[in-house]
Amino acid sequence: MTALHNQEHTSQQDIQALTQAVLQDGFCILRQHFSPDTLRSWHQAFTPLLEEHIAREGDLQNRGAARYYVTLPFQAPFADPSIYEDDTILAIAAGLVGEDVVMCQLATDTPMLGSDYQAIHRDAPPLFPEMAQETPPFQLAINFPLVDVTLENGPFEVARGTHLLTKEEGLRCLESGEVELEPITLNLGDVMIRDVRGLHRGTPNRTDIPRPMVVIGYSRCWLFRPEVSIQVPRAALETLSDRARHLLRFNPVVETLEAKPTAEVYQAYAY
Repeated sequence: MTALHNQEHTSQQDIQALTQAVLQDGFCILRQHFSPDTLRSWHQAFTPLLEEHIAREGDLQNRGAARYYVTLPFQAPFADPSIYEDDTILAIAAGLVGEDVVMCQLATDTPMLGSDYQAIHRDAPPLFPEMAQETPPFQLAINFPLVDVTLENGPFEVARGTHLLTKEEGLRCLESGEVELEPITLNLGDVMIRDVRGLHRGTPNRTDIPRPMVVIGYSRCWLFRPEVSIQVPRAALETLSDRARHLLRFNPVVETLEAKPTAEVYQAYAY
């Protein structure tokens, strides 16, 4: 697994190595990449959103018991260009899903005490299921936690290299022991970049503290998944850089963020 520790300037060689790691293993990790202070402000703002979400969704359990998917509003502190316009991450994304990348998702996954193992799954179906082999990457998940991720509070588990296999072949390799699920522990500020097709699962949080994991989705410009989008307030649109407008150009522009769905539409276990 290739991991990069934070540097003031990331070399082109580093970017190429990280890009190659995602192509080969399905993921890479950038250690100490984001400011912990910035992410602590995200965590503080996220806590009431999670509480409101639980009160609204109740026991829907569309991602398993005591596990919640919460879309983040595109407003401060979450609408932070230092995060979603990060030069290193966008350079890696461009090397994987093309220069004309789009940003399509800004959300969180949070297991709490009482959560369980998810079924092993992918986050996207194959583009051409009738083929016996996979295509180059078409969508990435940029994951970073809002607390330290330990072996006790629900680490993400991933099977290395299974993004290159059909789901059936990947499951066979897991069953035979050719590959195994690896728990990924992360410190506050670490970032994981992964191909969404890699087989993975969420694990139980055995602590009393929720473990929020942010996901930013970047994909090829022609890919449209109706279950994910970012509502961009019209007032915020006027403040965005040209690059941010380009990244967000296919998302709906809204007058207000006040209206909230009764339930999130992004489901687990679909693929």
